[in-house]
Amino acid sequence: MTSFPVILVQPTCPGDQRAKGVQFQLTCHLYRESHKLEVWLCFLILSFLSTSTCAAPKLETVHLLDCLKYETLRNAIERSEAMLYAPSSSDIKENCQMKSLKCYMSELIMVIAEEEIEDPKKYCIYDFDDRLPPDYPVHCPPCEAYSLKNITVFMERLTSLLQEMKSRTA
Repeated sequence: MTSFPVILVQPTCPGDQRAKGVQFQLTCHLYRESHKLEVWLCFLILSFLSTSTCAAPKLETVHLLDCLKYETLRNAIERSEAMLYAPSSSDIKENCQMKSLKCYMSELIMVIAEEEIEDPKKYCIYDFDDRLPPDYPVHCPPCEAYSLKNITVFMERLTSLLQEMKSRTA
């Protein structure tokens, strides 16, 4: 036996006392001989269930730029005496910007850990890093291929890269 879509209706006609509380069952009599409606309804339901409910977040470099402007966080980072891999804009191939950004983020997170920075604003750096794509072109150089620079040069180059990426997406 086939099942048909059922619509339950409770009429609210103020003058009709006997209809109050009665439920009517409506079926699609036109499609009793055809399964097309059932197939389409199943297809529609499955298409809604199979779609992803969360889109991939867009990488907003402006958020990291804003995060790095917080004076307490920036001062805590700049106290580091670490030498860090910091590719210059001329070192970075256009299709390797995300890989280079991942290098910067890895170095920045290492500085936060080594300096034991407790500023709650550090979590915006972690959040940004989590949003970076996990895969990069194979031909991009590893982080260690870039020159080591002090934290001041590192921060200047990171800011420059972020601004360049921001201007390309605007």
